Amino acid sequence: MSMIAAFYGGKSILITGATGFLGKVLMEKLFRTSPDLKVIYILVRPKAGQTLQQRVFQILNSKLFEKVKEVCPNVHEKIRAIYADLSQNDFAISKEDMQELLSCTNIIFHCAATVRFDDTLRHAVQLNVTATRQLLLMASQMPKLEAFIHISTAYSNCNLKHIDEVIYPCPVEPKKIIDSLEWLDDAIIEEIAPKLIRDWPNIYTYTKALGEMVVQQESRNLNIAIIRPSIVGATWQEPFPGWVDNINGPNGLIIAAGKGFLRALKATPKAVADLIPVDTVVNLMLAVGWYTAVHRPKSTLVYHSTSGNLNPCNWHKMGVQVLATFEKIPLERAFRRPYANFTSNNFTSQYWNAVSHRAPAIIYDFYLWLTGRKLRMTKVMNQILRTASMLEYFINRSWEWSTYNTEMLMSELSPEDQRVFNFDVRQLNWLEYIENYVLGVKKYLLKEDMAGIPEAKQHLKRLRNIHYLFNTALFLIVWRLLIARSQMARNVWFFIVSFCYKFLSYFRASSTLKV
Repeated sequence: MSMIAAFYGGKSILITGATGFLGKVLMEKLFRTSPDLKVIYILVRPKAGQTLQQRVFQILNSKLFEKVKEVCPNVHEKIRAIYADLSQNDFAISKEDMQELLSCTNIIFHCAATVRFDDTLRHAVQLNVTATRQLLLMASQMPKLEAFIHISTAYSNCNLKHIDEVIYPCPVEPKKIIDSLEWLDDAIIEEIAPKLIRDWPNIYTYTKALGEMVVQQESRNLNIAIIRPSIVGATWQEPFPGWVDNINGPNGLIIAAGKGFLRALKATPKAVADLIPVDTVVNLMLAVGWYTAVHRPKSTLVYHSTSGNLNPCNWHKMGVQVLATFEKIPLERAFRRPYANFTSNNFTSQYWNAVSHRAPAIIYDFYLWLTGRKLRMTKVMNQILRTASMLEYFINRSWEWSTYNTEMLMSELSPEDQRVFNFDVRQLNWLEYIENYVLGVKKYLLKEDMAGIPEAKQHLKRLRNIHYLFNTALFLIVWRLLIARSQMARNVWFFIVSFCYKFLSYFRASSTLKV
């Protein structure tokens, strides 16, 4: 019998960010392994044209929850959706709902956050810092609360090369920033933002570091733990391989590369692609929730959910596997492709991105316009290049994360819990995982018919030919302009032509003598 699964039985659990990628997988695992849990409270903000119940119904009717319905047929009755807006004071929760949360909640998993790298400082601080402080205040008023699990990111301290499982201080206190944002106008905030974030690469990582400081300062003797996952990817094993439901992070790049839209990317090929499967993160979250509630550590423990230090995979290896899976060709053949190194620095520059990517997109849109179809390629390419630019910092660097607490926790689990709540990334086969990842992107994101592989290969071949043709034409035009304007270029050209002519003449003469 799993001790962790039994622990969550009969519990009332509050999950923020439950409608997000990580939150959905967390709910699925809880219902599947602990179907006798009492209730899961989820904070939800209605979307245009959808009520809270409709959003819950949409989540539960996805393929992700198919196995849950077999072991927990009354799963609809065990989700309590509560209207909330994390950008408002007290989250705009009604008095009745607030009283129920305060009096009944046993475990909190705080997953909600804005993950936009280019978000405004005001909005990011509100969701990643102020909302965390507000939730901690609520938690301090919950007499039945046993554990508060805060989900941060392994990149909250990416301005450091080696990152330990500790909370690092920020140059400016979170409280000072929160107070300042209440009276500063947006123009001044955006002006001072670069000075505040200093050597953090973006607003997201900076505000997640601030959020960790808030957790440390506002803990109020609560049983708290922080989990720092790296780049969260598709499911590895549970409930089935390859499930993914958003185009954030590497998912958009996988689509762009696999579809042939992205031919080059500024990256360091040997840099570690620190992906972590979402089900691995969820298993660690549930194990940490159990350990924090039962063992009650004296201080706030930080757990790294990363792969690079235990089972590294570099960006080049990942890129080649993406190509091999999309085109259904052997891995060895994919490595030999001239564009297989699409993550090599040799291919990159601002000029390359501006000309080699956008120009063919413009030409393709012109073709669509001539044939009376909707223009889309330029918009898609701009979005792809924007995503690639925002990820550039992370795909050109490698970090070292210590995992002492994570490994300690693994040793505390029984063999049954190690099996049911497996977060040992050393068991991960990267080639198999990436193949399932790509197939999952095709199936669950692109909604493609998996029988259409031959057509996809022809599409890639057409895009590749257009790419080569455009580059050849561009080279000839540039070279022609150089010859017209530069004597040196003309000399080089005449030398090459003369050399080729002499070589062919020598080759013909040799062939004649042999005959």
